[in-house]
Amino acid sequence: MIDPSLRRAAGSLFGLAYGDALGKPTEFLTVTEILRRYGPAGPRELTGDPALVTDDTQMALAVGWALHEAPKLTPEAVEPLLRRRFVDWSVSPDNNRAPGMTCLRACAELARGVRWQEATVADSKGCGANMRVTPVGLLDVDLDTLAGLAQLQAGLTHGHPTGLAASELTAYAVRLLCDGAALVDVPAALVERAREQRGIYREEWLGDLWRVAGAAGPVAFIAPGWDECAAILDRLRVALAAPDDGGDPCRLTGEGWVAEEALATALYCAVRHAGDPVTALARGATTAGDSDSIAALAGAFVGAALGMPAWPAGWAARIEYADQLAALTTPRTR
Repeated sequence: MIDPSLRRAAGSLFGLAYGDALGKPTEFLTVTEILRRYGPAGPRELTGDPALVTDDTQMALAVGWALHEAPKLTPEAVEPLLRRRFVDWSVSPDNNRAPGMTCLRACAELARGVRWQEATVADSKGCGANMRVTPVGLLDVDLDTLAGLAQLQAGLTHGHPTGLAASELTAYAVRLLCDGAALVDVPAALVERAREQRGIYREEWLGDLWRVAGAAGPVAFIAPGWDECAAILDRLRVALAAPDDGGDPCRLTGEGWVAEEALATALYCAVRHAGDPVTALARGATTAGDSDSIAALAGAFVGAALGMPAWPAGWAARIEYADQLAALTTPRTR
């Protein structure tokens, strides 16, 4: 019998890739055009064999393998592995899926051996910070380590405090769901986490990032990131309390190009369709915003809640990188 925690880990990682694949062809389309192409239910079937993903899944795999290879989960052990995996991704011929310019710019500096605190794009809070953090949420580690890893992997490319905070919240949401939390309860738990963490700067993991960013101090640097996340989570609370009109969730919680909006809009899709995982993906892919990232994170959340059996039979054999997604579901993950 398969350990249920491993089935949740697989469900989350594969769910991320499934959402990414469904959102890939819709990312730069209007909702009107998406509905014209796919009908009122949106994209619900994987296309191609394999069904191709984007840089969202590719970079999630980079994070996953760096964590898998680390002899211990400390900043000193993990940072060089993340650096190498990110740089390798940046120059790979498979990196041809409209990668984010922030990631490419930072990776070019990382490849030169620049300290990551100086290589990062300090003013970017793009969703590249948290689209790839799901593997951190699947680790069986204490919450301080989870937070440090989530912020470190974000910080290598996206140095904005909101990107750091949103990445930690995304990983924390995956952790809660793998531990059995109901999707409907996750937004409130994230609000509480944001409140608790507002004044905490994780110097062991971030070093002097606050100083490089020109902030007055460590807390002055990190607190606004948590405040922005708290504000979007409040918008999410209001949206979930209102009747669902079935429209574009980006109207309610943002288009997802930035990290905190990707988190909130993906959670909206996941909570609204907690019992229908394919519909959660389709809802995320039917937006005017960053559809692949929104659908990917929605898939990570629903998959963590429901496990691998929630997804259609046959999808696992058709998704790109299926072998790597499966290999990363090891006893070291949840």
